[in-house]
Amino acid sequence: MPKIADIQETPNPNAVKFILKEPLSHGTSHSFKQAQDAANDPFARSLFDVGEVVSVFYMDKMLTIEKTDEAEWDELLPSLAVPIRAAESVKPTNGNGERAAAAAVGGAIAAAASDDPKIVQINNLLDERIRPYLAGDGGWLEVLGLEDNTLSIRYEGACGSCPSSLTGTLMAIENMIREEIDPDIAVVAI
Repeated sequence: MPKIADIQETPNPNAVKFILKEPLSHGTSHSFKQAQDAANDPFARSLFDVGEVVSVFYMDKMLTIEKTDEAEWDELLPSLAVPIRAAESVKPTNGNGERAAAAAVGGAIAAAASDDPKIVQINNLLDERIRPYLAGDGGWLEVLGLEDNTLSIRYEGACGSCPSSLTGTLMAIENMIREEIDPDIAVVAI
């Protein structure tokens, strides 16, 4: 049962980031843009069931929840704490003392596991220079694929609906990739 270590504001006024003492996953991100998306995830579903929740994102010991414009954090946070504390934390090892295998998450895992050297370079650059800052603000970024010099990415967590991620951050990522990897790559957020 994860204990909440800290609750932090994000640049997105409708999203808060919870830092947990135990992990909810190991290296895999789980993003739900609406309640229907969480039908097969009991933890995310329990957060949507609280009401006034627009999206849920979690990875490792980080959880980001976005609320409706009308909801007030002072009223919503105590209600969200109940399912968070009741959630099952994942075990870092299997019965033999080995690290448990991570579950695959859609196209993002396929892109991360790609043999394409450009995708590998891009993911390394993002891991080093972009993702840590996004995670610090309760967000994340997944590479979905590279086709015809167009890199498709998906913002998650607090970044998913933050206006600055769709303008300034996107341009900065594209400029960095063009300068350091390939000047012909365009970046689009999906």
